[in-house]
Amino acid sequence: MTGKTLFACALAAALVFASLEPAHPHGLIGKRFFPATLAVDDPFAADELSLPTVSYLKQRGSEEAPPTKQISLSGELSKRLSPDLALSLGGTFTMLDPEPGKSVSGFDNLEVAAKYVFFQNAAHEFLAAVDLSWDVGGTGSKKVDAESFDTWTPRLFFGKGFGDLPDQLDLVKPLAVTGAFGWAVPSRVHTTTFEMTEDGELEIKKPLNPTVFQWGFTFQYNLQYLQSHVRDVGLPAPLNRMIPIVELALETPIDGRNAGRTTGTLNPGIIWFGRYFQLALEAVVPINHDVTKNIGALAQVHFYLDDILPAIFTWTPFHGVLGPTQPR
Repeated sequence: MTGKTLFACALAAALVFASLEPAHPHGLIGKRFFPATLAVDDPFAADELSLPTVSYLKQRGSEEAPPTKQISLSGELSKRLSPDLALSLGGTFTMLDPEPGKSVSGFDNLEVAAKYVFFQNAAHEFLAAVDLSWDVGGTGSKKVDAESFDTWTPRLFFGKGFGDLPDQLDLVKPLAVTGAFGWAVPSRVHTTTFEMTEDGELEIKKPLNPTVFQWGFTFQYNLQYLQSHVRDVGLPAPLNRMIPIVELALETPIDGRNAGRTTGTLNPGIIWFGRYFQLALEAVVPINHDVTKNIGALAQVHFYLDDILPAIFTWTPFHGVLGPTQPR
């Protein structure tokens, strides 16, 4: 069975399950609004557009490459097929500036994903979802090290708000946590490369493409939830629409020479959300020096397509027009 056939089968199964149980719209579970997050994907199916997401990071040098400044511009479009099921399409344009060396740029591989929300509990502000992500090998540029092989990543997501805590802990109620756990499996175990040695001999290398456990969490404190559902502390605009956030994005190779070695970043930042879009800015702090010891930055403009033109963007083939979803 080819990769494309496997994806089609998984999508068909998701479409069947999507008709079994109704769900709440993107971002809302009970009284809780979850924003779209930057480094760790959120657990909602949605009609949304992230454009652009901009990241900057200076990577450390190695034996094979000099220190390199990396700037990435990415976008992702997500479309619901039902209240519970969404398809997404994402791409990234990467610019690499080595020191010393010549700058190069190009597109990374295309990413396609299908996400299904399979459980919700509004009273406890909890939901869970699964998805299947396909990094389409060969669709990107070799100049920016886009892989020639596919990578398949099944993932599990959850989101939990703490509005169900007792009133004695009312200042904790605006807090929410989300998490994502993925298992990235390459379609090719080894990639064969050919290099010329200093003696003019042809050397064949077959480096391992490791399977990687991808995991992460976000910790959010929603000031709009505090004002509207806990205690009016008199926050003026735009503070009353802000969500301080910390994201922890990690990955751990399962095999290969770095097996068990976790790398990743801690991203403290702020999200402001309005009716039609949200703005976000985060610092990117490495948890160790495997990739870099420098602090980077991550910013995003995110559009709620279901509120901008609900009659168009929230049309679905199975449930008609779903309508706008964000809190006013």
